[in-house]
Amino acid sequence: MLTITKKVSLMIHGMHCTACALNIEKSLLKMKGVNSADVNFVAGKAEISYDSSKVSQGDLIDKISKLGYHAMPMTEGHHHAEITPKSEIIHQRNMFLLSVVLSIPILLISMFFMDMPYRAVILFLLATPVQFIAGLQFYKGTFFALKNRTSDMNTLIALGTSAAYFYSVATAFFIKGDMYFETSALLITFVLLGEWLEAFARGKTSDAIKKLMGLSPKTATVLRKDKELNVPIDEVNVGDILIVKPGEKIPVDGIVVFGDSSVDESMITGESIPVEKKKGSKVIGGTINKNGSLNFRATAVGEGTALSQIIKIVEEAQSSKAPIQRFADAVSAKFVPAVVLVALFTFVIWLIVGQTFQFSLINTIAVLVIACPCALGLATPTAIMVGTGKGASSGILIKNSIALENSSGLKTIVFDKTGTLTKGKPSVTDIFPVDKRKELLMFAASIEKRSEHPLAEAIVAKARQEKIKIHKVSGFRSVPGKGIVCKLLRKDVAFGNKKLMDEKKISTKSLELKASELQSKGKTVMYLSIGKKAVGLIAVADTITDYAMPAVRELNLMGIDTIMITGDNATTANAIAKQVGIKKVLAEVLPEQKAEEIKKLQKLGQKVGAVGDGINDAPMLAQADIGIAIGTGTDVAIETGDIVLIKNDVRDVSKAIKLSKSTLSKIKQNMFWALFYNSVGIPIAAGVLYPSFGILLRPEIAAFAMAMSSVSVVTNSLLLKLKKI
Repeated sequence: MLTITKKVSLMIHGMHCTACALNIEKSLLKMKGVNSADVNFVAGKAEISYDSSKVSQGDLIDKISKLGYHAMPMTEGHHHAEITPKSEIIHQRNMFLLSVVLSIPILLISMFFMDMPYRAVILFLLATPVQFIAGLQFYKGTFFALKNRTSDMNTLIALGTSAAYFYSVATAFFIKGDMYFETSALLITFVLLGEWLEAFARGKTSDAIKKLMGLSPKTATVLRKDKELNVPIDEVNVGDILIVKPGEKIPVDGIVVFGDSSVDESMITGESIPVEKKKGSKVIGGTINKNGSLNFRATAVGEGTALSQIIKIVEEAQSSKAPIQRFADAVSAKFVPAVVLVALFTFVIWLIVGQTFQFSLINTIAVLVIACPCALGLATPTAIMVGTGKGASSGILIKNSIALENSSGLKTIVFDKTGTLTKGKPSVTDIFPVDKRKELLMFAASIEKRSEHPLAEAIVAKARQEKIKIHKVSGFRSVPGKGIVCKLLRKDVAFGNKKLMDEKKISTKSLELKASELQSKGKTVMYLSIGKKAVGLIAVADTITDYAMPAVRELNLMGIDTIMITGDNATTANAIAKQVGIKKVLAEVLPEQKAEEIKKLQKLGQKVGAVGDGINDAPMLAQADIGIAIGTGTDVAIETGDIVLIKNDVRDVSKAIKLSKSTLSKIKQNMFWALFYNSVGIPIAAGVLYPSFGILLRPEIAAFAMAMSSVSVVTNSLLLKLKKI
């Protein structure tokens, strides 16, 4: 049978903790035909790869429904931050308020009104709604967990509160003993408080996406049949002419056809200085037009816009699972059964040493409640969401959490030269003919007219500037890494570097002195031959970007080695490298050889990051441990590369690494405190400090501590927003 692999993104509602996500993930992976499943509790999302000949999307949704959750496919243009239900936060708030309103009188009656008439009945009537209305979600979660032969946070809460509640019912109406209605009620109250605060805080982790989505206007002014029409954004088509007035948001991506203005692109690129726009300039949907009117032709709409691509990249990164998360998942998977055993052990030990049944029960409940592994499960995904969101707001798109984690360990950064360290828009600086200058430029420009290389553009621009006629060529053939050969005016012509001349056995002896002089100044030299004779050379210079020197300096200060790789000759390459502060140069490297050079560095045990334009340097970026692609404005849909820098600013390389280090640091802090909390909390709840600190054995204290541990982890991740990179 033909295998048809499909991928689907599902939104999942009803998850209460990371254990829920793990249970869904495991259940999906057991299904025949499911290749992979990543469920992210914080994002409320599942990414599933499956064989559609064996299982359908409907089967996946049905499976999740049987587990007790609600799943629905994410349709095109539908983003999780956009539809994260406020109803969840409102529901948790309402259940907490119901619980606290009933729990306060329960606590007061239990402590101060020991002789109240019908006291047991009143406590029962107050505690029952807390147990079975406010606490219903824990019973539901437990039911579905047991149905699927697993356990989670809900299991621990349901066991703990049920033990206190049903024991209290028994002592109230059937047997002698103390009632603990206040224990079960306060347990649920504190857990719900934690759930409410955590849900609210988790919502803040996706602020970056929410802000990006808020950039897109709902309507656009379109020019149709010479009339200005205000239409919904969904009705804008590629090719439409749109009008944007001062102060308005640019609705979609396009190219300016009329007008001059400056545009604030800070929310897309992180660049605070407005960018000047004129005829031929690219504009990005979601940016703000400042002081002039612009007419532009739509080039991308809907999912094709830069804004939608950015949101998609950030969402995918936030939904992906970092390698360090596997540790938390492994611990969480074994934790609940282990805690139940510890709780039973606690109960038995206290009975053996002579304590009462009630005392042993209270300690057992405290252990069950305090040990919920929620904080550990939240440690990684919350930090990942904040880190990737912070990167997006700074013009740094990190495609997945693996890249975010691995970037922190980079020890070597390899820079492509043209368009990365240099502006990529070179100009002709020298024309050195053996005989006729005008003929030399005419031949060179005619040949390069068909090339898309930046150096070619410079030569063609020079010919047009001097009003030299450009002729058609035939037999055009590009020789990778060397140059071009063709026929022009019935003559065999070659234009390229020294390697091309040597390959065609053409002597360049008369030009080599001049070539060496120009190359020593960092200029790229290209020879022209007609027939079997070299007739001259043309030198082109590509100046370094304003950001190259500070970018290299910052990386060196961070202890990271920097290398420049280029197809250019060694003399020119070394001259450029010297200007920017790079000491090691790999010159005269053909495009297909760049990946091999990265491999050589990796074999030396180095963790290598490669920086390039994402197109010509695709093999190099793919081979590197972390590929960093330079994007410019609308060019964010770069397939190769783990990180995309939207601004053409190589200083963002060090910022991306710093962000990675900061995020990984937060993850480790979160994991340490989550593990420390459980390591200390469980023994205390079990009673190791009794009788000196008997108050710490109360299940209510355990519930409050458990709830606050989760909130503290999320809050610590949110502090990453304040970190300067």
